[in-house]
Amino acid sequence: MLKRYIRLGVNIDHTATVRQARRTFEPDPVYSALIAQQSGADSIVAHLREDRRHIQDRDLELILKTININVNMEMAATDEMVEIATRLKPYQSTIVPERREEITTEGGLRVYGEESRLKDAVKALKDAGIVVSLFIDPELKEIDSAKEVGAEVIELHTGEYANATSKEKKAIELNRLRNAAEYASSIGLEVSAGHGLTYYNVRPVAEIEKILELNIGHTIIARSIFTGLERAIKDMITIIRGA
Repeated sequence: MLKRYIRLGVNIDHTATVRQARRTFEPDPVYSALIAQQSGADSIVAHLREDRRHIQDRDLELILKTININVNMEMAATDEMVEIATRLKPYQSTIVPERREEITTEGGLRVYGEESRLKDAVKALKDAGIVVSLFIDPELKEIDSAKEVGAEVIELHTGEYANATSKEKKAIELNRLRNAAEYASSIGLEVSAGHGLTYYNVRPVAEIEKILELNIGHTIIARSIFTGLERAIKDMITIIRGA
């Protein structure tokens, strides 16, 4: 029996976070992307936020010119971001919720009840040849709505699982993720997952059969301070592919 291959998308946003603390030229997120590619990552994830708090337009442009593996541009469903994505043409765009005052993304995108607002953005991205993913909570109504608006991929928000403080709560959230992944796969959606995953909690999520990709950033960048980025990425690959 062939072993399941689960892909790793490395989010490099927080390399840029360190750089922006001084508004200088280092560390360079483009170099992080190159190291991630050389270390076995399957894709690079970069979130071009409206407030440009970490990744800058130039970073994304250079990554797309430099990297040979897939690039996943995380973005809000705004006219500005749709224009940038359709001009630069990353392999994939993942639409995420975004609020200026948040530290990091808080919860999944609300798709249910917002279908008419999102359909135009999804269509524009798909017409440009971009694979479209929606970052959503593991709820069946959100999955159905993601399918309705034309998404090809969903990324399940794993934050509730990652933040659970008891074994019972973790088990409940893990079961939600498993049920959501199985349902999404059954209606023809590809399933990825991410947010708050670390070296210590990722394995049970990686064991969910229908999840084909994990997108992970902060914990990898954090570990790289002590081990180097190449080692940090290879350690994560070892864990998720051993699941």
